[in-house]
Amino acid sequence: MKHWLNKTTWLLMGGLLSSPLAMANDFSASFKGTDIQEFINIVGRNLEKTIIVDPSVRGKVDVRSYDTLNEEQYYSFFLNVLEVYGFAVVEMDNGVLKVIKSKDAKTSAIPVVGDEGKENGDSVITRVVAVRNVSVRELSPLLRQLIDNAGAGNVVHYDPANIILITGRAAVVNRLADIIKRVDQAGDKDIEVVELSNASAAEMVRIVEALNKTTDAKNTPEFLQPKLVADDRTNSILISGDPKVRERLKRLITQLDVEMATRGNNRVIYLKNAKAEDLVDVLKGVSDNLQAEKQSGQKTGQSSQRTEVMISAHAPTNSLIVTAPQDIMKELEDVVAQLDIRRAQVLIEALIVEMAEGDGINLGVQWGSLDNGSVIQYGNAGAPIGKVMIGLEEAKDTTTSKAVYNSDGTFLRNENTTTKGDYSTLASALGAVNGAAMSLVMGDWTALISAVSSDSNSNILSSPSITVMDNEEASFIVGEEVPVLTGSSAGANNDNPFQTVERKEVGIKLKVVPQINEGDSVQLKIEQEVSNVLGANGAVDVRFAKRQLNTSVIIQDGQMLVLGGLIDERAVESESKVPLLGDIPVLGYLFKSTSTQVEKKNLMVFIKPTIIRDGMTADGITQRKYNYIRAEQLYNADRGLKLMANDNIPVLPKFGDERTHSAEVQAFIEQMEKQQ
Repeated sequence: MKHWLNKTTWLLMGGLLSSPLAMANDFSASFKGTDIQEFINIVGRNLEKTIIVDPSVRGKVDVRSYDTLNEEQYYSFFLNVLEVYGFAVVEMDNGVLKVIKSKDAKTSAIPVVGDEGKENGDSVITRVVAVRNVSVRELSPLLRQLIDNAGAGNVVHYDPANIILITGRAAVVNRLADIIKRVDQAGDKDIEVVELSNASAAEMVRIVEALNKTTDAKNTPEFLQPKLVADDRTNSILISGDPKVRERLKRLITQLDVEMATRGNNRVIYLKNAKAEDLVDVLKGVSDNLQAEKQSGQKTGQSSQRTEVMISAHAPTNSLIVTAPQDIMKELEDVVAQLDIRRAQVLIEALIVEMAEGDGINLGVQWGSLDNGSVIQYGNAGAPIGKVMIGLEEAKDTTTSKAVYNSDGTFLRNENTTTKGDYSTLASALGAVNGAAMSLVMGDWTALISAVSSDSNSNILSSPSITVMDNEEASFIVGEEVPVLTGSSAGANNDNPFQTVERKEVGIKLKVVPQINEGDSVQLKIEQEVSNVLGANGAVDVRFAKRQLNTSVIIQDGQMLVLGGLIDERAVESESKVPLLGDIPVLGYLFKSTSTQVEKKNLMVFIKPTIIRDGMTADGITQRKYNYIRAEQLYNADRGLKLMANDNIPVLPKFGDERTHSAEVQAFIEQMEKQQ
């Protein structure tokens, strides 16, 4: 009972002392034998804060304050009291305070602050400190001696990022961060250049870094280790780091940079653009000249022994394997660097325009008589009348009569048999008719009148194009292979005949070799051919028309040039007639055949080169060609198919878009994925 009265008395005194002063934000804190949870509740009520108390927080508080405290001092007093009794306060993100044992604070969700954190006092925080010039592995043990590891304090380092994580009361954490700042002083970061006389800079850097790793790397953070960079152009090494370390490395490099007894050196040079096999002969020629100059410049009495230089290509990796002295190696590397560049390309666009038109009239009259075997026929009249009359006779039906007798030889009757005529000869003759043909029969004579008028007009435009690298040959063929009979033979008994056939390419052929000159001009070596099949003529099974052009020209980039052309105009008139009769005015037309042909042909070939030096130009040209063919597809798709209106015409996707499946295929794929 006495204990309860004392506790109540002190609680009432604490409330009376603090209540009036709380109105003015001043507090008087005096507690004797007060339960610690009750102490926490009074402070939380006075500060208007929500405080969560861990169940393990137990004990009594004995503390007296003779001065009034403002709100900030009162809160600090609260933290100090809990710290004395082995407890810590963790402030949550929502402003709620959590009272736990100090040893549990380091594993709780305490606030994390950076280098600019302003927290102070006894609140528990975690601070991340970045260290730039000192190894955290060496610094962490020193900091652990200055922090209360038994309580909320803890120090952890992370080597890869060279940072330290400090957990503890804000005042202690800030003090340790200030110590780290004073210790973490930047070293000398000057850069020195060491020129080499004999050794290779890249090889020297490899050796020195290997030695440095075996000695210092284990105990020194990566950012504190000296940096070595090889400059192959000047065959020198750039060193940065601590002055003492730089001096030690310079001495090591000087000791290693000595002339070797054998001056040979091996190097593998990987090419990015050029072809390794193509550079071998070039480099061998350069090395021969360098060795000759070196020998001619030697002083009298010195050895003139020729140093062996070996250069070979490794096709799978497109690289060069070079064995040569260091001075020759440098020269060869410079040559390779100048030759191993991205070569320009040339887009060759050709236009082949062929226009032809022709008119013709053929009029003739042929005569023939089967009774006396007389004919008047002409070669330019189409179907010969003699063959037509024979065909007419063979096409007639023939009737034969046969007498029938009985067994005793008595005549019974006559039987008639009709044989159908043969139209094959007539059909063959009429197949040669071109235009109109009409026959007139006058007594024993038959007249065959033929008349034909022809009018032809053609306009052919071909535009082949091809992209080729500078100084490389490219060919382009669009056409077909036509079989041509070249011979025939038979076996010994004519029982195994066979024919030999050769296939001939017919169509458009373009072969070009571009060479880019200075000033964006292009020299083109061009072979152009346009051929087509004309058909059979007499004993020959097939004929070909061929237009070929071989030339070499120089054209500016983007300029169009006419390579050549052909303008052919023909007027041919032929007349076949019967002497004397064909000369009679008006009536003479009945005894002659006249043919007139007029033809005009125009052929022109144009060429346009475009130099492609970078990917942007190539992309622009490709997009232009792509959009052209896509526009043609869109136009045809809009027109649709006449007999298949519901079918979709395939169209290219927009330039740069990925090709996608059709709606039916995409629906099937989605259905299969759902089933899986």
